[in-house]
Amino acid sequence: MKSIPVRAFCVAVPALLVLAGGIRFVPTIAAQNQEMQERVAELKQAAAQNKQALEQYTWVEQVSISLKGEQKKQEHFQVRLGPDGKPQKTSLDPPPAPPEHEGRLKRHVVEKKKEEYKEYADQIKELIQQYVPPEKDLIEQARQKGNIMMGPAAGAPGEYRLVLSNYIKQGDKMTLVMDKAQKDLVSLSIATYLNDPSDAVNVNVQFARVPNGPNHVSSQTINGVSKQLTIATQNSNYQRL
Repeated sequence: MKSIPVRAFCVAVPALLVLAGGIRFVPTIAAQNQEMQERVAELKQAAAQNKQALEQYTWVEQVSISLKGEQKKQEHFQVRLGPDGKPQKTSLDPPPAPPEHEGRLKRHVVEKKKEEYKEYADQIKELIQQYVPPEKDLIEQARQKGNIMMGPAAGAPGEYRLVLSNYIKQGDKMTLVMDKAQKDLVSLSIATYLNDPSDAVNVNVQFARVPNGPNHVSSQTINGVSKQLTIATQNSNYQRL
């Protein structure tokens, strides 16, 4: 019988193993892709249904703004979604008291500082409204671009994670935790930025369900890293219109 050169044998065996391995893992990859499509479809459906259902509700929102760990302001609003799908807010707080007697220069410095941080806070809130709640069309765009990864949620066998990259901005990341049985969002976290990646904005959001009603944001914490500004929001008292 003709012998096989050692070198040829060394080349042929790894090739066969790779081929065999490829055949063995193809069903696993296909199953993962199928599960990914199913989970993304569930997320898109849940996002669309909840957005539509929330149009029939009004709720109370409490917003606390802190600077370097010290609370500077707290506001309360009655909220509902407008025709454009964006929140419409009516203040529930009494008019602010007139400013105490201060020197003109000091008052000018204080007002300028307040205006600077208000503008920064407004920019952050406007940015995060693009992420929360997630939009089904943007989710589908991320899927088509291959920007979604799926995996288990740590320490929660009944939950799984979807990680979306480049969702709104290049280099951002949004991690959504979903309940497998209820097909509801449990939480999400966002790592994004304003005009420059060095101006980081981090967000953590928790969700809850209205009894016999839609899933909604129960709490949200936004951290503007560069200015150490924190905006904490609590939503409650959901009522049908």
